[in-house]
Amino acid sequence: MTDLRIVIAGAGGRMGRTLIRAIAESEGLKLVGALEYSGSAHLGEDAGLMAGAGPNGVTVESDVAPSLNGTDVVIDFSTPAATVRLAGRLAEAGIAHVIGTTGLSNEDNAAIADAALRTVIVKSGNMSLGVNLLAALTRRVAATLGDDFDIEIVEMHHNRKVDAPSGTALLLGEAAAAGRNRKLDDCSERGRDGITGPRVKGNIGFASLRGGSVVGEHMVIFAGTSERIELVHKAEDRALFANGALVAARWTKCGETKREPGLYSMADVLGLADF
Repeated sequence: MTDLRIVIAGAGGRMGRTLIRAIAESEGLKLVGALEYSGSAHLGEDAGLMAGAGPNGVTVESDVAPSLNGTDVVIDFSTPAATVRLAGRLAEAGIAHVIGTTGLSNEDNAAIADAALRTVIVKSGNMSLGVNLLAALTRRVAATLGDDFDIEIVEMHHNRKVDAPSGTALLLGEAAAAGRNRKLDDCSERGRDGITGPRVKGNIGFASLRGGSVVGEHMVIFAGTSERIELVHKAEDRALFANGALVAARWTKCGETKREPGLYSMADVLGLADF
C-alpha cells in the first residue's frame, strides 16, 4: 500500500507544527506540502526544520496549486476564511479535506457543506478521540435525563485563544441539543451579566475561561434537583489532537480508494454516530 500523501494548511501554527512532527514519526504517511498565509514569516522555510523535526525537503508555501497534484488529503488548522477558500479549491480537485479550524460561522459551515457535495470532508471542533467519545456520552446523557436537568458547558484554554466558546464546547453543546432533538442555535445561552432573571428551562449555557498555557479543559454539567452529573475531559498535550486528525486523514480512504463525497464528523470516523 502506498503512503498517504498529506498537505498541512496552517503549517506554521502550533497544530501545524505538531502535525508535521507526528507525520514524520508515523508509518504510511508522507508530508508533500505545507501551507501558510501570504506574508507569513515561515514562507520559504523547510517545513521539517520549522517544526523541529529535521529537514524534510518540503518548502512552506502560500499557494495551494503546486500541492494539488498527487495529494490525497489536506489537514487544515488555519483560519475560517482560509478554510472556506481551501474547501472550494479541494472540492474542485477532488481532494479530501480534514478540518480542525474553529470559529466558523453559519455561512462558513454552509460553504463547507456545499464543498462536501464534491469531495470527502471530515470536520470537527475537536479531533481528540477522547473528546469525541465525551460528545457521544453527552448526547446519550442529555437524551436520558431530559429537561429536568440543566446543562452547562464550561471550557478553559490558554490566554492566546481568539474564539469563544471553543469549537469543542460548541461540539459538546450540539451533542447535548441533539440528545434532546433540538438545534443548539435555538437553546444556546452564552455569557451572563447583570440582572439576567431565572434560568430558562431547556437552555444550554456556556462559560469560557482563558489563562496561562492550558491546552484545553471541558466540563459538561447536568444539574438536577439534589444531584449533579459532570463529564470532564482534560487535554495535556497538543499531540492528541494531531493523532486524531491523522486517524481522520487515514479514514478518508478505504484501502486504495476514496470514500464517497460527504460531510463527515469524528463520530463517523470512530463509529460513534449511532452510539
